[in-house]
Amino acid sequence: MLKHRLRFGRLLALAFAAIVLGSHGAALAQERARIAWAGSTLAPTPVWVGRDRGFFKKNGIDAEVIAVNSGVTALQALLAKEIELAVISVPSLVASRIGGADTTMIATVVPYFMDQIVVAPAITRPEQLKGKTGGVNRQNTSSDMALRHGLRRIGVDPEKDVKIIAVGGNPERLAALSRNVIQFSMMGEPFTREAEKAGFKVLVDIGTLKIPFHTNGILTTESLLKARRPLAEKFTRAMIESIHYIKTDKEGTKAVITANLRVTDADSLERAYRSYAPIFREAPYPDPDGVKTYLDDLARTNPKAAAADPKSFVDASFVRDLDNSGFIKHLYGK
Repeated sequence: MLKHRLRFGRLLALAFAAIVLGSHGAALAQERARIAWAGSTLAPTPVWVGRDRGFFKKNGIDAEVIAVNSGVTALQALLAKEIELAVISVPSLVASRIGGADTTMIATVVPYFMDQIVVAPAITRPEQLKGKTGGVNRQNTSSDMALRHGLRRIGVDPEKDVKIIAVGGNPERLAALSRNVIQFSMMGEPFTREAEKAGFKVLVDIGTLKIPFHTNGILTTESLLKARRPLAEKFTRAMIESIHYIKTDKEGTKAVITANLRVTDADSLERAYRSYAPIFREAPYPDPDGVKTYLDDLARTNPKAAAADPKSFVDASFVRDLDNSGFIKHLYGK
């Protein structure tokens, strides 16, 4: 009887050890994912937080976060299956899908036009922009679209009244302003602060207009979602947790921004945080309206855009499932 009890005890101990080790192994199991981001803005902050604060790892993702020089490069890498996810804008989504690709947006990051129109010191009124040259990253990118929509809102025709050229990211645009190659540009924090320190000023804050437009969203492909749906589920969950961190840990978020954008000025960091933290949505649904704004603009010259359904460009199921489960409300103590 004693031997039987001892044997049973040893078996129970071995079973318990197997469960513990198995659970530990499962916790360590990580699914590989490559995530590309482009630009020199704060839009990828949730992705940086996901990596630097461990939310990807927590959700079972071994994430390689890759900086590329443009949204076009990120899109090409996505279509070539060199990456699984990309943090890029709605023009890339629309151009690729209209062209026959199976790209889709599973979450928004920046859901409307952001940034400010920064101008040379002598410009004090919108009408003084006429005849001047403005700078954007590239043609048909989010910075280009934001500037054109913003100009129209203040009574300046971007096609007739001004010249708009491609000069590169925020640092390059600031340099072009300093050399008088351009006299105005779209710029976001913390670079707006740097521009003001150099003597330039904000003429219009486009963000206050709340024009729906996915300046940045999470793009992937339908083929990847069919083959690796759990990856997209885990990634969306990690992004939502990262956004919660951003909204609830200001100083920790600033440290992440400093590490990724090399911004150390305290005032610039504070302004950057205050500018971006509110726009990251607790439930980052990829709104069709953020696609429609671009389709309507493109429809003037592209019949395929005129006939396209904005809903077909997004897959809201990943955010919706987490929202319906109560996960997001629980994060925020609601």
